[in-house]
Amino acid sequence: MATRTVVFVLFPELQSLDVTGPMEAFVGADNWWAAQHIGCQPAYQVRTASLGGQPIRTSSGLLITPDEDLNRIEPPDLLVVPGGLGTRNADPALIDWLRLHAPKAGRLVSVCTGAYLLAQAGLLAGRRVTTHWAFAALLAKRYPEIEVDAEPIFIRDGDLATSAGVTAGIDLALDLVEEDLGHAAALAVARHLVVFLRRPGNQAQFSAQLAAQVAQRDPLREVQRWITEHPDADLSVETLAQRAHLSPRQFARAFAAEVGVPPGRYVDQVRLEAARRRLEDTGDSITETARACGYGTPEAMRRAFLRVLSLSPAEYRRRFQPGISMLPKERHADRHPAL
Repeated sequence: MATRTVVFVLFPELQSLDVTGPMEAFVGADNWWAAQHIGCQPAYQVRTASLGGQPIRTSSGLLITPDEDLNRIEPPDLLVVPGGLGTRNADPALIDWLRLHAPKAGRLVSVCTGAYLLAQAGLLAGRRVTTHWAFAALLAKRYPEIEVDAEPIFIRDGDLATSAGVTAGIDLALDLVEEDLGHAAALAVARHLVVFLRRPGNQAQFSAQLAAQVAQRDPLREVQRWITEHPDADLSVETLAQRAHLSPRQFARAFAAEVGVPPGRYVDQVRLEAARRRLEDTGDSITETARACGYGTPEAMRRAFLRVLSLSPAEYRRRFQPGISMLPKERHADRHPAL
């Protein structure tokens, strides 16, 4: 296997984790490969480069001395463009460099607001991309020719890959490692980095609790807390309205106004998140998890997982709970068309 070259583009006031997070994943994969294939070519050659090879200071004050001058590098197999404060007033010379040279790379990656630099360089027209949730709307407004999706933690679109903020760049790097070197390599790197759960690209940037607003009134905040702590309870509008001492109609209107989503949708989000955490953190069976999270039946939970994550519960556990083997019942359930 030929060595894949990876170049990280450096510029002033970048977000340091956008570089070091994915870099650790690729270097870790190279170390794993070397241990498994003694005497073979390295899996990756990872380098950093800036305009003129000048040292740059990150937004956190970290000084990084690059390996190379961007103007002197050969087109890499993978070019990574990080984000950070420096994307807001980018050097026009950097944008020109990206416009001319980035298309020559085998694969092009942006982390966080690095997508803004690629957009300025005209490299994202007609493509589906993501970025940090806080900057997605502005990216879509400035560049209407780009399909911006603020939900996933990363998106693969052919030879282009874009990720959400900061640590999502590690998830994307692990996905690329798995494509290049296989599942065992990506899993080994995830374990080494203590990234226990390798998240799929379509996993949302927010948890249900973070994505929703906190209600202003105490009774509604209490209902939110109750839902989170009792996903297996009767969470119908009528029952929740009683807890808030409101009529069902008043409750539904007030909840949607203050929380930002209707109560039924909030319940669905909380139950899905609770089920995911159980699949990630426990050895409970699919049936036990469905019951504990209020789905009633494994089939109901399966439909919810497929609708939102495009994965069955058993497949979700297989991917994102590497430390615990699937139970025999789950192996059987995964083959059954109803589960």
